[in-house]
Amino acid sequence: MLNRVKVALCQMKVTASKEENLDKAVEMIARARQKDAEIVVLPEMFCCPLVHKYYQKYAERVPGGETVKILSEAARREGVFLIGGSLPERVDEGAIYNTSLIFDNQGEQIGKCRKLHLFDVKLKNGFQFNESATLSAGDQITVIDTPWGKIGVLICYDLRFPELARLMALSGVKMIFAPAAFTKNTGQSHWETLFKSRALDNLVFMLGCSPARDPEAAYVVYGHSIAVNPWGKVIGELEEEEGMLIVDVQLDELDEARRSLPVWQHRREDVYYLSNLKALENLTVFSSQSVKMD
Repeated sequence: MLNRVKVALCQMKVTASKEENLDKAVEMIARARQKDAEIVVLPEMFCCPLVHKYYQKYAERVPGGETVKILSEAARREGVFLIGGSLPERVDEGAIYNTSLIFDNQGEQIGKCRKLHLFDVKLKNGFQFNESATLSAGDQITVIDTPWGKIGVLICYDLRFPELARLMALSGVKMIFAPAAFTKNTGQSHWETLFKSRALDNLVFMLGCSPARDPEAAYVVYGHSIAVNPWGKVIGELEEEEGMLIVDVQLDELDEARRSLPVWQHRREDVYYLSNLKALENLTVFSSQSVKMD
């Protein structure tokens, strides 16, 4: 099993043009590979603005949609593992999900994560957003086998629920990836703290990829794509502008952190436990037989 991986977090500016967004994503994936990235991550809803009407307009079926084909081909052509941010996925029943698709370096889809927790909030500054008006919630926990061990994928608001990251950690994940688009206000208050907390809670690497900020957009995001190691140290972070964060993830740091802080061994399951541990039954572990790494 490989113990080192170079990850690229692509903080791209999203426009109302789906074609422009897809072209930008493909271009950034290619640039990431030129920088020797082995895992490339796109932001939440990278192909359309974070506005309900665009979810309906740009929703695609999986497999078969234009975006799915483009992401698969980009992963195969560049020879990278690709966590394809997220896109609006349409299913036969008419429901739309906020879905992240994961591809191996042969272009095979090896995982799918549907956002579990929908962002229905009304903040004191007057900001209001109701994802459930358009989107449906997923019902599976996504864990994927890779040459670097198991990884977990969650989407944005899912980050606020520590039980989810803990269940992933209990399944053996080493890295958790979060395509996410926090608002400017919640991001300023909580973004870095949440990534540090989930990393320290579970002694895993946490990597979050946001869209770039557009001050004129209806939904203004925070940006600040970030990578945090198991010791809770930020090992890379962008500002709000479009850019690419390249980080060398040293997976042996995870083992070192768990030796130094043996919290897994010290858990008192005779006193407390996850009452919803049955949720592990909803954990889907994906793998690919086609993966070949040098």
